[in-house]
Amino acid sequence: MEPVVAHDIGRGHALHLLAQMLRIRQFEDRCARLYTEQKIRGFLHLYNGEEAVAVGVMQALGVADSVVATYREHGHALARGVPMNALMAEMYGRRTGSSGGRGGSMHVFDVSRHFYGGNAIVGGGLPIAAGLALAQRLRGLDGVAACFFGEGAVAEGEFHETLNLAALWHLPVLFICENNLYAMGTALARSEAITDIRAKAAAYGQPAVAVDGMDVIAVEAAAQRAVKAMRGGGGSHFLECRTYRFRAHSMFDAQLYRDKAEVEEWRKRGPLITFTTRCKAQGLIAEEDFLRLERQADAEVDAAVMFAEGSDWEPVADLERYVYAEPRA
Repeated sequence: MEPVVAHDIGRGHALHLLAQMLRIRQFEDRCARLYTEQKIRGFLHLYNGEEAVAVGVMQALGVADSVVATYREHGHALARGVPMNALMAEMYGRRTGSSGGRGGSMHVFDVSRHFYGGNAIVGGGLPIAAGLALAQRLRGLDGVAACFFGEGAVAEGEFHETLNLAALWHLPVLFICENNLYAMGTALARSEAITDIRAKAAAYGQPAVAVDGMDVIAVEAAAQRAVKAMRGGGGSHFLECRTYRFRAHSMFDAQLYRDKAEVEEWRKRGPLITFTTRCKAQGLIAEEDFLRLERQADAEVDAAVMFAEGSDWEPVADLERYVYAEPRA
């Protein structure tokens, strides 16, 4: 993996990164509880353990850049700035949700923040990201499109087609592979003859690096370098973020494909633990800071639940809306 470039991030930025990761962790933990209470229904894929990837990458993006995510996208949405109230309401299926309650956990959209999913199809977001990047190019803008996907998407045709096209057309796409080692319940070594994902991307003639996806500073530094090069006309770039999800693939998953001891070993390397330990050692964060930010995250989640539970369902009269594109006035 690419070595971490040592740099002083400063106390303010350290607190910001920690706060964002805590918000994601507390949100996901509450969603798991609400799911068992049957307040959240349908499929639910949680992001625990992978927070450093979404938070680190978002530091490199501007407000006009586009973001495409997977069905495990709550963390990306929060890091991108989607209000937690709207996100929780979407989990509940209420009309105040970011997708009007129609998308639920797997289809979070917020066009005002250039957040385009939430895509349920494995690998389905890759060609969308290429299209968004092409649109930026055709409009003469210097924006980029960031596309998150899991290592399971590497087996899909869209992965190879999109990387090839992005390299061929020199599109400003930042591909971020969140390699958590298990595509649903299949270990990477069981599905891929070559498990070095970075090498697959490099074969299409674009810069590709692998970073420690549990280290928010490493992810941020790699994303900053890639985006800077892309804005300078460097074409598409690829980051393989080697990470691990602490929870099962989804709330329906019995998780019989990996040992509990393996999960516990990875938990010791969790992004919250490692980042907080490092920042305390450098004098950037004190235990009081951690506890304060944790309380703030809890309070924000409490408020979001209250907002969602107090929101209305979509009126029955609107159920046939959005089936077809509505004509402009």
